[in-house]
Amino acid sequence: MAVETIRIDEVGREQLSRLKRHTGIETMNVLCRWALCASLAERTKPSPTLKGDTALEIAWRVFGGPQHELYLALLKARCRRDGYSIDEHTLHEQLRLHLHRGLGYLASDKSLRSIGALARHVALDEAA
Repeated sequence: MAVETIRIDEVGREQLSRLKRHTGIETMNVLCRWALCASLAERTKPSPTLKGDTALEIAWRVFGGPQHELYLALLKARCRRDGYSIDEHTLHEQLRLHLHRGLGYLASDKSLRSIGALARHVALDEAA
């Protein structure tokens, strides 16, 4: 297993709390999956500027649930596409960068006030 723990900084934890309130989705791991996928769907690489201390940790198997292998495969594919190796350090770094970027995208969208709005947001992104 290349990834065992996901570390989220204070800003990301606050964004998750906001998303929980607005969408009604109670489990942070589900919101983190949405955030990761939102970032992976972007064509650009995430900015490598995270420096915050860890405020929240989620075990990889809790994050990914029954589909944890799929999320790892998506992350590896994205690393290869972006020209990165898939060693343990790079996977951890890219996961954290993508997760935080996705959380920023979702938390900054003022129209996300329900689970339905989140689903519509993703459907619109796929249609574009």
